[in-house]
Parts: sequence; structure tokens; C-alpha cells
Amino acid sequence: MSIPHTKRLSGHSDADVGLHALTDALLATCGAGDIGTHFPPSDPQWKGAASHIFLEHAARIVREAGGRIANADVTIICEAPKVGPHREAMTAALSTMLGIAPHRISIKATTNEKMGFIGREEGIAAIATASVIYPGEVPA
Repeated sequence: MSIPHTKRLSGHSDADVGLHALTDALLATCGAGDIGTHFPPSDPQWKGAASHIFLEHAARIVREAGGRIANADVTIICEAPKVGPHREAMTAALSTMLGIAPHRISIKATTNEKMGFIGREEGIAAIATASVIYPGEVPA
């Protein structure tokens, strides 16, 4: 989803760092590589691609491996824009992309306290985790 702001993100795809981080988190739950494994930036077909494609692909891989996504958590690290006013819409969008209930999704934000490239508003970052339940025993 697009959030109105005076600055734009620049990346090979649409540069949605939250969706990229969550894609990597889901792929990691089943040892399926990372976003670059599935959507290499060297491949021009992904130039400007919508990041929901990557996330939905990762969710499909998880499900094909027998996994059930229990929850997803995304933290956006930026000085601006504020995430709070958009949280409900972001949660609804993730719920649709992942096929899980909104109460299993957490989206939050923090600043970098004006430090580094994030603090200077030259970019943003994201951290994501996902809990996935797979059949069978949990290894010791």
C-alpha cells in the first residue's frame, strides 16, 4: 500500500521494506532462501514489481511445505512518515496477502532518534518475524 509522503523510496522493485523483510522471515521458516533467491534484482522482470507479489509467493511456499502462518510482526524504522495512522489499513492488507486473521498481525514503528541514514531521512529499514507451525515434531 502507498503512504502519502513528500519523499519516495528507491529500489529495484517498489522498495516496500516491510514486505521485503516479512518475505525473508517467511522464507527462513522453511529454509527456502531469501527474496533475492526467488526474485533476483539482476532479473529485469522484477524492476518496479509490487512487493505483495514477493510476500504472497513466500506464503505459498510456506503452505506448500505444510506450514501454517501463526503470526507476523513487522517493525518499520523511520523518522517519517508516521505509521500509526496507517496501521489498520496496513494490517488489513497483510491479512489479505497472508490469509491470516488481522489479530495475528503486528505492525509497529520506531525512529532512529535522528541518527544515521535513517535519522537523516535518507532511507528506512524494517525488521520482521514470522511464526509458522509445521507438521511433525520440533527438533531437539
